[in-house]
Amino acid sequence: MFRIIVVVMLCCAAALTPALAGGEAEKEAITKAILDYAEGWYEGDAARMESCLHPELAKRVMKADKDSGKGKLESMDAATLIGYTKAAYGKKTPKDQQLKDVTIFDVYGNAATAKLEMAGWVDYMQLAKQDGKWLIVNVLWEPKPGK
Repeated sequence: MFRIIVVVMLCCAAALTPALAGGEAEKEAITKAILDYAEGWYEGDAARMESCLHPELAKRVMKADKDSGKGKLESMDAATLIGYTKAAYGKKTPKDQQLKDVTIFDVYGNAATAKLEMAGWVDYMQLAKQDGKWLIVNVLWEPKPGK
């Protein structure tokens, strides 16, 4: 019985691994949206940042509450992120440290999941294709140690 389960699991993994659904053109469009987010941040380009975000974006991070020490979910919306971008907080990162590594995990129809590693944090993203354009809908992020 154990061998059958392992074989089925290996076959399923092999079937899913070589190519994500959606094709290369979709992956390029998803990557473009994510790079608009990363490069818009580093360049302080609020219009570029806004172009890749769904207006109902939810960006969240789990932080420890200062008083209780318990986990507390902090949220940011699209307008706040665009404002921080316009204020040029991202320009404080020197060009030689501006990391923007994109990994696309899955694409299915009008939905995609990806990871973006930036200089000071890692973003796990969910994107949706709306009216032919990929937009970032949800981001769960985690700061890197010391950031």
